[in-house]
Amino acid sequence: MYKIPANTLFIGQKLIFVPECQSTNTLLAELATTASLPEGSVVITSSQTAGRGQRGNVWLSTTGLNLTFSILLRPSFMAAQQQFQLTIAVSLALCEFLKSLGLNETKIKWPNDILVNKKKMGGILIENSIQGDRIQQSVVGIGLNINQIEFDLATATSLKLQTNQSYDLNEVLHQLVPLIESAYLQLRSGNNNRLRTAYLQNLYGLNTLLPFETQGKRVDGIIQDIDEHGRLIIAHSSSRKAYEMKEVTFIL
Repeated sequence: MYKIPANTLFIGQKLIFVPECQSTNTLLAELATTASLPEGSVVITSSQTAGRGQRGNVWLSTTGLNLTFSILLRPSFMAAQQQFQLTIAVSLALCEFLKSLGLNETKIKWPNDILVNKKKMGGILIENSIQGDRIQQSVVGIGLNINQIEFDLATATSLKLQTNQSYDLNEVLHQLVPLIESAYLQLRSGNNNRLRTAYLQNLYGLNTLLPFETQGKRVDGIIQDIDEHGRLIIAHSSSRKAYEMKEVTFIL
């Protein structure tokens, strides 16, 4: 079903398709420990039965309608404390792809959900292996809703719902993977500040008063920035605070 892309240097040049698995992240991590997989190896499936999202959430996807895949990277050029930079790069690649299809209201909901017209179209889960102060290995999991039109959550959407078109999953993969590779190579070239600036330009809610939940309470605040560790900087009426990933939740 899926073919090796012809327009990348290394991402997807080894492509492993499995009809069904619990999690492409888990499978790729297991394969990386038992086989000599090159950087850029991709595991992709038609049916992911136990996909994971951030904060322990479950990623649900109807069989054969969406893209669910993971990429093996070895960003040893990155310090452990820089690991959010990889999230920035991959998020921007997804945004660039969707905007190339005319979906100009595409935004990144911190830290790594992809929204179109304020509805979730995709998500990223990056699991890093640290050795010393360096990132030894990263498994980049990506879920993108393509042809699914019915969702249990009213806050979800897909390419088909947004454009009224159906898409060939292999063609979508071949358009998306080079953008991910390009963003990763920018990261490897040290263009961190440029990527961070672009991430902020695409960040949902930047400089807008929004409701959040933290420690079981609703608070209003304005997103002002992200710091070097990827923490969200929110200004409240009497304070300015940096939030870790599990410390604050958007109220949409």
